[in-house]
This record gives sequence, structure tokens and C-alpha cells, in this order.
Amino acid sequence: MQTLAEIKAMLEGRGLSPRYAFGQNFLLDHNLIRKLVDASGVGPGSTVLEIGPGTGTLTEELLSRGARVVAAEIDRGLAALLRERLGANPNFMLVEGDCLASKHELAPGLLAAVGGGPFRLVANLPYAAATPVMMSLLADIPRCEGLFVTIQLEVAQRLLAGPGSKDFGPLAILTQSVGEVRLIAKLPPECFWPRPEVTSAMVGIVRRSTPRSADPRALVNFAQELFEKRRKQLGAVLGRARPFPEGIDPAARAETLTIEDFERLRAWRGAGGGGTLSADE
Repeated sequence: MQTLAEIKAMLEGRGLSPRYAFGQNFLLDHNLIRKLVDASGVGPGSTVLEIGPGTGTLTEELLSRGARVVAAEIDRGLAALLRERLGANPNFMLVEGDCLASKHELAPGLLAAVGGGPFRLVANLPYAAATPVMMSLLADIPRCEGLFVTIQLEVAQRLLAGPGSKDFGPLAILTQSVGEVRLIAKLPPECFWPRPEVTSAMVGIVRRSTPRSADPRALVNFAQELFEKRRKQLGAVLGRARPFPEGIDPAARAETLTIEDFERLRAWRGAGGGGTLSADE
């Protein structure tokens, strides 16, 4: 695997340097890189989506396991470096450009490159892109079997949070409704170059064979609406024209509900149980 000296030499030789705007913090700890790939379970025949490959340290480890890697890199200089280093490998495909088409949607060209079969995301995700990438894959792309990523510890805590916790919100509801999530490791800033100002974490999310929601995208959209008014009681937000589903108190607030409660409330509102959420409620 690449050392810090090698990474610096590759960048300096091309007149490149880490770009803060693209969230470029290169993971240096080889044991942690192996730990993430081990957790992902990828091997010969696996298709992997990697976002933000940088100089290709994680990419090379994935390729060494026999996986097919589709990598998305927005930095033109790093894209040229990756083509030079890995372009001859038939299991490597580079998609240059933004991995996101919008705040809520992955770039269609990237998904087309991945293909129509099952795949896994394995990546040291750029911090700014982490949440929209994960939410898009979890809500809209069921053929993504799992996500194994390095992200901010703060985001990992939101993925793992339960009802009543300050970190519980739409991200936890979506993630836990479609997947099983676990913490793989915590990473202090010194694991990266340049050192970020925050602690990071590796998490693994394995998609459930039977999701806890019939429509994950609709569920997370509904949860986001309720959490925008998290200080208000449910009855004040959704109305009290009809009785709430059994076991759900109209005086409760969104942060106290379980995932099953959110799903039942969503179905109840869809069946005419509540009014339309409005900005002045």
C-alpha cells in the first residue's frame, strides 16, 4: 500500500496538493484500510463502487481482492493520476466528475457504469458528499447490498442513534429501516493526511432482506417533514381530525417515535388520517 511519502511524491510530481473543497483527506493506516475491506466481504466477482479514490490506496486493495471497482473522482488531476496507475487493469473503471446529480440523487452515468447487478459501496467518503450519497443508495438503489465507509464520527453516531437520542433523525430512520448498521472502528485525525479537524469512523451497513418500510424514500421524506417541526407535538403538526394509530400519542414528538411508528403514521396520513404539513403550523 501507499505510504505518506509516496502519496506526497505522486502529488508533488504532478503539481497537485490536497484540496479542501473536495474533502481530500487521505487515509494512511494500512491496517484500517484492510479492516474496512475485510468488513465489506468483497472478493472475486464482486462489484464495488468507490467514491473519492484519491491516489488509489483503497482502490488497489479492492483490486487485489479480485473485485471490479468503479471509482468516481471529481478532481481532474487525481483522475489523470488514477488512469496512469490503474487504467490498464481490466477490473478498474474510472468515472470522472461529481458523484451526485443533485442533493438527493447519484449521477445517472455513475450508476450506469456500475451496471444493473448487485454492488457494494466501499469508500473513504468526502465529508460533504457522505450523507447524500448514503441516503440516495439506501432509499433508491436496492441493488446496493451494503455500504462500508469512512465518515465523520458525528455522522456515524446519527446512523446508529435510537429513539429519544439527540442524534436520532431521518438518517437513522432510513438507515435502520433498510439495513443493519454497525461501527467498525473510530479513527483519530492522525490516521489521515492532511489531518481533519474531526474524529472519523468506519461503519458497515448491510441491507436487510426484508426492509422495515414498504417505501424507504417516502418514509425518510415523511420523517424529514416531522423533524423540521421536532419541537411541536404530533397532533399540532398532523392534525387531530381522526384518531391516531393505536399506541401513538398525539402529544408525543417525532424524536420519541420508533421506525415502526413512523411507518404506521406515514400510512395513516396517506389514507387520509392527517392534513398536509404546512410552514405555519
